Amino acid sequence: MTSVTVDLSDNQYQKLQTLANLHGIAPEALLKASLEDWLNTQKHEFSAAVDHVLQKNTELYQRLA
Repeated sequence: MTSVTVDLSDNQYQKLQTLANLHGIAPEALLKASLEDWLNTQKHEFSAAVDHVLQKNTELYQRLA
């Protein structure tokens, strides 16, 4: 497993700590879950955009082929 170090301002860390405490988890666990969610969302949004472009331009692609 790879480790990453992130510099946070005191204010950012305090907000992270408060949110983690609210959910009853460690700040590191909250960051990891948030990052996983963000990475999966980005992949889904990219796939949705590709599908939209391909569907929108299907006829054009067929004529060019």
